Amino acid sequence: MLGEKQQKLSVWITAEGLKMRRLLVLLALLWVCDAVKFGQLCSGNPSNSRRTSDGWGQGHYGAGRGGRLHEGLDIKCSDGSTVFAPFDVTLNGKLTVYTDSSKAAINEGINLSGEGLCFKLFYVRPDRTSGRVMKGQRIGTMLPMQRVYPGITSHVHVQMCDKSDPTRYF
Repeated sequence: MLGEKQQKLSVWITAEGLKMRRLLVLLALLWVCDAVKFGQLCSGNPSNSRRTSDGWGQGHYGAGRGGRLHEGLDIKCSDGSTVFAPFDVTLNGKLTVYTDSSKAAINEGINLSGEGLCFKLFYVRPDRTSGRVMKGQRIGTMLPMQRVYPGITSHVHVQMCDKSDPTRYF
C-alpha cells in the first residue's frame, strides 16, 4: 500500500515539475518578445547612434538643460535626412515643439504609437499626420537644426508620451 502511494506521489511530482518548467519557458519567451526595439530612425544612421556631447549639451535622457532635465533621447540625424518608422506605427497628429518663434525652422514633430508604446519625434517635418506607416517606411524629413543651434549634433529627439526613459528601446 505504501509503495503504491509513493509511486502516485512520484508521478504527481513529476507532472507538476513538467508544468512548472513549461511555465518558466513560456514566461522567458514572453519576456524576450516584450523587448521592443526601435528600427532605423534616420537615413545615414542604421544603428541609431546617439548624440553624445557637443557645445550645446548632451543627448542622453536626464541630461541637464539649465534648470530642467532632458526628457528624451537624441538620435543622430543629418539635416534634410529621411526619417523612417522604427516599427509599424500609427500617426497621431503633428506637434509643436517650441513656443519661441526664433526656433520656427525646427518647430515641428509627430506623435506616434505602436508596439504598445506612445512616443513623439521632435524636429521632423511629417509627410502626413494620420494613418498607419509600416516599419522602414518614410515618416518625414529631419528639419535644419544647424539654423537654430549652429554646431550642435543634428538629431531626432525621441520622447515617450509619459516622459519615461526611452533608452531601453534602443
